[in-house]
Amino acid sequence: MADPHNKKRYGETWDSLVINNYLIELEPLKGIIILSGGWAWHFMSPPGHIELKHAHDHKDVDIFVSPQNVTVVIEKLFEQGFKKVPTRFDRLKNNSDFRCYEKEMNGKKLIIDFFVGKDIQIRKIDGWQIVDPKQLLTFYKNIHSSDNCFAVKAATDLIKKGIDPIGRKELVHTY
Repeated sequence: MADPHNKKRYGETWDSLVINNYLIELEPLKGIIILSGGWAWHFMSPPGHIELKHAHDHKDVDIFVSPQNVTVVIEKLFEQGFKKVPTRFDRLKNNSDFRCYEKEMNGKKLIIDFFVGKDIQIRKIDGWQIVDPKQLLTFYKNIHSSDNCFAVKAATDLIKKGIDPIGRKELVHTY
């Protein structure tokens, strides 16, 4: 999603196998992770929506983990076959707040960007913890780079109008 939006590509959908693979791998972590980025928008969107590439990003999963759950989540990721992979941030002095894990499943690469987070405001949707939309919007241009996706633009407009974006069709329709 960090690539510039090409309006000629609007309507392209995410690979359903990749989405299903991620859902399988995330299920055991459901109560101890907080979804951010495209996967937070996914769960905020109306159930059964079409997985449009320009609506929200599914190429990886951004998660926040509270400091007290870091060890548990890392252990579960290793049990599920994920491996820690090097990133450009590893060489920084304070690199303990970000990690990246990868796994191949059904011929598809799954990537989890793992942030240690304190003071993350959450909303619960179908048992999933997601970053509250207002706080999530503050992460763009900082943690997340997909600020041109339909969900981010629509949520920004809805929140400005005092409307809760959760469950709104605007999160997945052409903006």
